Amino acid sequence: MSKDTALTLRMLGTLTLVLGANLLCVLAFAFLLRPWVSPVTTALTTSLPGALATLTEWTLLVVPLLVAFLWLQLRYARSELLDDVDALDVTRETHPEFVTRLTRLSSQMDVSRPTPAVVDSSIPNSFTVGSPRRATVVVSTGLLDTLDGDELDAVLAHELAHVQNRDAAVMTLASFLPTLTNGDYDVFERLDERLGGASMLAFGAIAVVGYVLSLPHLPGTPLSVTSLVSFVLMLALTVLLGGVALGLLASPVVFLSRRLSRRRELVADYAGAQATGNPTAMVSALQRLEGTESTPTSDLRATETVRDLCFLPHGFEAGGETEFRVSARSHPSTAERIENLRELTASV
Repeated sequence: MSKDTALTLRMLGTLTLVLGANLLCVLAFAFLLRPWVSPVTTALTTSLPGALATLTEWTLLVVPLLVAFLWLQLRYARSELLDDVDALDVTRETHPEFVTRLTRLSSQMDVSRPTPAVVDSSIPNSFTVGSPRRATVVVSTGLLDTLDGDELDAVLAHELAHVQNRDAAVMTLASFLPTLTNGDYDVFERLDERLGGASMLAFGAIAVVGYVLSLPHLPGTPLSVTSLVSFVLMLALTVLLGGVALGLLASPVVFLSRRLSRRRELVADYAGAQATGNPTAMVSALQRLEGTESTPTSDLRATETVRDLCFLPHGFEAGGETEFRVSARSHPSTAERIENLRELTASV
């Protein structure tokens, strides 16, 4: 299938904004952290002339922060999305039909076979995360139980089209900033999970180092009440302004990723139907799954993680507000998707 120009442009726009937001976010944090680390950066640049010293100081701040921020996204975006829905990797021994079909379709569509994973949920749905070489296709047990063979092929081909078009990679990357700002990803909670009892020591050490580095900017003598109170206020202001900066930068990313999500679903439907040679099966799958979950009655936040990635605009839990639901506004309507497929059927 030829590249869809509208999808490509939306992917480029989203990716450019994500990378730009990363840089702006790093610059904002560098500005907030500069007073804390200026004793170190000043000592390293003291022998340089004025303009070069300033440029070098900012480089020493921005480059490590940018590398760390990108590493966090590459390291955690994919795994956090999978953890959010308790997706478990499966094998041909445990889920032979699913894995066999995914393997066959991957070969047919000339993509590296993604890791197959299953969510234990009666609500039928699926999504794909990761890069073309390290993707994961997630389906629910409800999806496997509900669809017949041709319909399951159609849905899996739809998910593989996301890998083939690389929009799954863009959406995975775009999920990080919104996840960070809405609290789905908690840095301190993750450190506590990994360090266990040592986490308090780590936090304490960070606080001590931060206090020592900020002493030149604090009033009063070291360890005085004035000095300690000023340090706490300075820390609170840094966290507050950092959170505001993250929120401002995440908002346009959410907007563009939702526009990308709508287009990519239509393109993946079309590509999946072409790959299987059976548009009718894709239409049948959409119609069958449409009736399995009622539309959410509440206005769910557009920045929660998994919603824009799913095959259908609901998550893996029925009823109520759950973190796994998907905003219907991030998806084209089922009627629009079916009409798009019927146009393909008429041309086959």
